[in-house]
Amino acid sequence: MAINTQKVIVAGIAAGVVMIVLDFVTQMMLGDRMVADMNAFQPGLGDSMGTMNTNVMIGYFIMDLVIGMLLAYTYAAIRPRFGPGPKTAIIAALMFWIFGSIVSANYLIMGMMSRSLWLTFGLVYLICLIIASLVAGALYKENTATA
Repeated sequence: MAINTQKVIVAGIAAGVVMIVLDFVTQMMLGDRMVADMNAFQPGLGDSMGTMNTNVMIGYFIMDLVIGMLLAYTYAAIRPRFGPGPKTAIIAALMFWIFGSIVSANYLIMGMMSRSLWLTFGLVYLICLIIASLVAGALYKENTATA
């Protein structure tokens, strides 16, 4: 069965908006710690990047929308194998979390982020991905018409 592109777009935008909101809340809670860790790594690095800088916010918005779209697409792609529902949405979120954790481990390895902050971000990111993926999964439906 073909992926319902229109539903992927709708579900992906919704998941992306959820990610934007959750990222904003996360930055409000953990942004100062992130800046402090970056400044400890290289004085002024965190200050120059600024967690609420307009360019950074635009970058987060774009990344979150792309992640939302990819979550919705991944859910749609694995749905025939795992079936519709929350379990499949969580599997999609776990795939993204594992990949994101591997990529973000560079910050930990380079010393730009403390272990406790990396673990905290990892846990928060997992929760954000699961919520966004559940939204995408709830909104995505297969085409019921036969070709």
